[in-house]
Amino acid sequence: MDVKNSLPIATSELVAYDEDGHLKRSGTLWSAVAHIITAVIGSGVLSLAWSTAQLGWIGGPVALLCFAIITYVSSSLLSDCYRNPDPVTGKRNHSYMDAVRINLGKRRTWFAGFLQILTLYGTSCAYVLTTANCLRAILKANCYHKEGHQAPCTYGGDIYMVMFGAVQVVMSFIPDLHNMLWVSVLAAIMSFTYSFIGLGLGMAKVIGNGRFMGSITGIPATNTANKMWLVFQALGDIAFAYPYAYLLLEIQDTLKSSPPENQTMKKASMVAIIVTTFFYLSCGCFGYGAFGNDTPGNILTGFGFYEPYWLVAFANACIILHLVGGYQMYSQPIYNAADRWCSRKFQDSHFANKTYIVKLPLIPGYELNLFRLCFRTVYVISTTGIAILFPYFNQVLGVLGAINFWPLAIYFPVEIYLQQRQIGAWTKQWILLRMFSFVCFLVTVMGLVGSIQGIISQKL
Repeated sequence: MDVKNSLPIATSELVAYDEDGHLKRSGTLWSAVAHIITAVIGSGVLSLAWSTAQLGWIGGPVALLCFAIITYVSSSLLSDCYRNPDPVTGKRNHSYMDAVRINLGKRRTWFAGFLQILTLYGTSCAYVLTTANCLRAILKANCYHKEGHQAPCTYGGDIYMVMFGAVQVVMSFIPDLHNMLWVSVLAAIMSFTYSFIGLGLGMAKVIGNGRFMGSITGIPATNTANKMWLVFQALGDIAFAYPYAYLLLEIQDTLKSSPPENQTMKKASMVAIIVTTFFYLSCGCFGYGAFGNDTPGNILTGFGFYEPYWLVAFANACIILHLVGGYQMYSQPIYNAADRWCSRKFQDSHFANKTYIVKLPLIPGYELNLFRLCFRTVYVISTTGIAILFPYFNQVLGVLGAINFWPLAIYFPVEIYLQQRQIGAWTKQWILLRMFSFVCFLVTVMGLVGSIQGIISQKL
């Protein structure tokens, strides 16, 4: 085993570096699209039929389109803040936190950092839980097929969470986002696959019914207050299904500098949001059209675990593979922040800064850092442990998502843009951006209230 310094690492004199001393970035439009889709299209796409059902045939599609526009505006603002002060030739902001710190100061940086880590860490915990649920769904589908529909077919989830954690410990050996393009591509393909399956099953049921179910006003409620809570919760679910601002600059930092990174990122955001919105509209509308007032929270479970059992099992297997990549997408910003902090704090420490080249048969040499190995292993163990201890964490995650949506996806991008471009108060652009931020704040409040009320009603 060879030992060498990790800052910087160069295997030959021919290795090219960018102006900031980082290895030459090679990301392209399509690699950025793959990263975005991996981050945005999660298993939550399967719940959008329920959201559409609460809003009805007019409100549902309109809400999806509005949040697609909001997401693109927010991502475009933040894309122009990758470099300071000039968006093409300025100094790079390698992460979301770098942009906040340089433009808004340390106090708001601590607040933004807390919310970002809470969101990323919470999503990682939720992915552990979701994976266990998908594995149980596969086992239940096979059990019902073999033993009959009256068989108990109950399975625990702890062992499956541990298995997923073990896989993530190995996946965490991937150094950073620059090296996980293949993971994002595979995850994006899987997300398309299970989305198409949900869409196909919904279309088949609509054809079988001979008509689209549902109404203009959506699922009726027992009273006006309950309907309002459900609408708020549906708006919250849709709003939090789109944003990826807290990962955008990390993704943009993988792009090569020609053409300018902000131009490539805007195009990637446009492509990814169009693709995402197509799947969201298709799954939401066909799911509601298939089940009407009986639309389930997860469109796949609406078809039962019976027949075609193999297709339901395959869709859940695709979700699991997507979650493997999604977990890494949400964990890598935390990993990289820890790596940078430790390297700066302990510059003379071999534990933090030495890289060991590990060569195993049939695979290329791997650059192993002891701090990276220890920190990432502990991180995965902690997310797995929390998922096991709090199996209803997904319900709490809805509240955390509501709290984080406006600050991370709207407020900070708007404030960073205003500060970097030195846009004066009460100018036309200043007023429009402030109005945009305020409207999104109101949506966040509605989503938060709806999520809290949903948790309370489930507990009663």
